[in-house]
Amino acid sequence: MHTASHAAPSRASLLTRSLRQLLFGVLAAATPFIAAADAPATSAVNTTGLAVTDTTVTVGQLHSATGTMAISETGSIQAERLAIEQINAMGGVLGRKIEIIQEDGASDWPTFAEKARKLLVNDKVAAVFGCWTSASRKAVLPVFEKENGMLYYPTFYEGLEQSKNVIYTGQEATQQIIAGLDWLAKTKGAKKFYLVGSDYIWPRTSNKIARKHIENVLKGEVVGEDYFPLGHTQFGSLINKIKLKKPDAVYSIIVGGSNVAWWKQLKAAGVTSDKQTILTISVTEDEILGIGGENMVGFYAAMKYFQSLDNENNKKFVAAFKAKYGDKAVIGDVTQAAYLGPWLWKAAVEKAGSFDIDKIAAASPGIELTTAPEGYVKVHENHHLWSKLRIGEALPDGQYKVIYESDLIEPNPFPKGYQ
Repeated sequence: MHTASHAAPSRASLLTRSLRQLLFGVLAAATPFIAAADAPATSAVNTTGLAVTDTTVTVGQLHSATGTMAISETGSIQAERLAIEQINAMGGVLGRKIEIIQEDGASDWPTFAEKARKLLVNDKVAAVFGCWTSASRKAVLPVFEKENGMLYYPTFYEGLEQSKNVIYTGQEATQQIIAGLDWLAKTKGAKKFYLVGSDYIWPRTSNKIARKHIENVLKGEVVGEDYFPLGHTQFGSLINKIKLKKPDAVYSIIVGGSNVAWWKQLKAAGVTSDKQTILTISVTEDEILGIGGENMVGFYAAMKYFQSLDNENNKKFVAAFKAKYGDKAVIGDVTQAAYLGPWLWKAAVEKAGSFDIDKIAAASPGIELTTAPEGYVKVHENHHLWSKLRIGEALPDGQYKVIYESDLIEPNPFPKGYQ
């Protein structure tokens, strides 16, 4: 009996430990554990009046939980919360548990600016994880720079920006747009391109960069370029123009809820992957949930992350995400990049030994995560991440099959000849 009484707890303890490793240990090796008993004095780690106590530190979340961008930003909210839950299970940051104040930007750029001001001025949060569109980021950037806050921004974007007050955990143009177009030209022999986007800064600037690369480097031709308001749902005339122009490739940067209409109407009009090559930089697994995998089959996406990535880091991350949000939950590129935000912030705080924004900004370059779901990432001096480009081919089940992977690409937000 004595032996049996020890055997059962041993098995239970092993099971508990393995479950805890699965759910909470995804990036445990990324930063050192600091026990609450060893937590440094608040006066030493918070000299600028941030929302830090002896036992807690408060951060902000600022995404669109409502409106046309909610289809894209809900995953970011979920991933950031999962990361924070895991960090808290490890003992928090500098021995302090993370508390969250969540605000809804509501797919409205002035609202983003207003909520950013509230989080920084009224709530005095130690960091903000937020935004998706470049329009929302541009709206909040002056607030973060004036009030000296720190924003962790997860979305692939057009580049042409660098700020002490932002860590960009997604890709910039050279890592996604230029590398993706090179792949199209090399593997598909594309020479004639049709550029499509939603009508705001990211698609327009991205396509400006794409056009320069197509014309000046690839020696190709842009045969059409069109933009549509956010929330637009009638793409019949555009599809007819594409059929008429017969491009080798359509380069698509339609965002948010408009994607549902765009891809469904393409299929209804007979524009399928066996007839037309389309490369998107704006449709992740999150958007395909609304679009339906059957409407995307065989088309391509250029991202740094896909849920189907076959590595141990990602398997643990996907398992933890589904354990928290359900078996039907999917993870897209921006969702994964959002997940990195709290971990990179934790690493910077602990490297700096302080929650002060200036010290975090100075400590961030050189931080590495070897356990990120996408693989190895490192913060560059320009506050962007070294990362890889991957091309995914859309499958009927709404996932992507990775068919190409680049080497690590150094971030270069101000490429010569593209501004």
